[in-house]
Order: sequence, then structure tokens, then C-alpha cells
Amino acid sequence: MLVDELTGHPGDVVVTKRNWGAFYGTDLDLQLRRRGVTQIVLGGIATSIGVESTARAAYEHGYHVTLATDAMTDLDADGHRASVERIFPRLGETGTTAEVVELLARTRG
Repeated sequence: MLVDELTGHPGDVVVTKRNWGAFYGTDLDLQLRRRGVTQIVLGGIATSIGVESTARAAYEHGYHVTLATDAMTDLDADGHRASVERIFPRLGETGTTAEVVELLARTRG
């Protein structure tokens, strides 16, 4: 169950993920492209499975990928660390949530 602040807002697009990655078997790519989105920021549960799968697919689809490394977790600490330290730097930019928010604020200017 989600906390009230995360239950959605009018106009939100809902994409139901049924696989490890958020792109496979969903219309996520279509929804993003319709809106002109070129950059995504990822966080989530199961760093070495769901987050990594989504990050790889986003990269393959040509999105600019940013990974908020303190906004993800994994039951396997070694798997989490391997994704964050070895895989994610090859797919995009990594940083803390505060760093990502600061960069977004600066670019909106």
C-alpha cells in the first residue's frame, strides 16, 4: 500500500509493470515519447533486478538516464553495490537524490 502522497494526482499516467523492467510489456516508451521526454530519473526497489533492468532498457531506448542511488535498495547488498558501482556509471549519471534535485532546479532556472 502506498502512502497518500504517492497515490497519484489528476493527469498522472499510470504504467503497470509486470516484469523486471518498466519498459518490457508496457507502453512506457510510447507515453514518454508522446510527451517529448528525453531524460528519466530512476530509483526503486530491487536495485540489481528492477532498477537495473529498467535502466538498461532506458539506455537502449536512447533516454538520458540518471540514477538516484540513495533512492533505491536491494535485499542483496553485494548486488546493490555492484549495480551502483559497476553497471550504472556505464548507463548514465549517478548521484544522491539531493544532487539530482539540485541539478534539476538549476536547469529549470
